[in-house]
Formats: sequence, structure tokens, C-alpha cells
Amino acid sequence: MVRIAILTVSDGVTAGTRVDTTGPAIAEWAAEAGHAVAGTAVVPDETTRIAAQLLAWADGGGTDVILTTGGTGLAARDVTPEATCAVLDREAPGIAEALRRAGLPHVPTAIISRGVAGIRGATLIINLPGSPGGVRDGLAVLAPILAHAVRHLQGDTEH
Repeated sequence: MVRIAILTVSDGVTAGTRVDTTGPAIAEWAAEAGHAVAGTAVVPDETTRIAAQLLAWADGGGTDVILTTGGTGLAARDVTPEATCAVLDREAPGIAEALRRAGLPHVPTAIISRGVAGIRGATLIINLPGSPGGVRDGLAVLAPILAHAVRHLQGDTEH
């Protein structure tokens, strides 16, 4: 069982002017896949708030994977990738590349996503887009590799 924390990054959701659909969709997917939701949070599109939540979960010891949703586009306030990079020890660029590639057949703008993926300590952090379709496509990519990646981070490097 993988312990997953879900961070929704959205000014609108934080302000109460928009309903969070992607965070709950990730939680539902995790439950159906047999994973545990170790935590959920919503923060505004602010680098310091995003980084602080990522650090709390990654360094707190109760989370194997952090999935963020939102803030990966080109708008000035889309700062999730920068906040994520600020806390990573190492990047995992293949994951981010696969996420963009998976969305491309469905929506050409998938390549605009600037989401990143990487590792802090033994926690895998992955940025997903803020759209329901982008999340759905991303979770389809992650489903077959997530448990394997977590085992590697926990020291089991057998293939």
C-alpha cells in the first residue's frame, strides 16, 4: 500500500470561488487502487505555501508519494513547478515527460504543462495538471509504476 498525500494548488479553491474536483478525484483513484490517503490540503498559488506543505509531508515521514494538482501552466501565478524544484533532492524527469506525452493525444495543450517530478528523501513528488482530464491521464501513467517506484525509494532495488 502506497501512502499518498494530495495537494491542490489553486487561488480559486482557497478563496472558495471554485470547487476542487481534481483533489477528490485523486483521492478516489487512490482508494480504488488500494492506496492510503495520508493527507490532503489546499493552498493558494504561492511558492512559499506550496513548498512549506511539500516539506511538511516529505520530511514528516508518513508519506510515500505527494501528488500535486494545479499551478503547472504558463500563467504568472502558476508556480507549482518552481516550489517543487525548490524542495527536491533529485528530479525524475521521465515521469514528467510521460505525463505530458499521455495527455497529448487528448488535448494538444498538454505540452504546455511545466509539471515536474522528483524525490525528497524517500518521498516521490509529482506535479499533475489542474484539469480533470489532465489528472485522469496522469493517474493512468502513474498506476503501473507507483508501487515499484516507492519500493525503490525504500531500498528494494531488485528488478
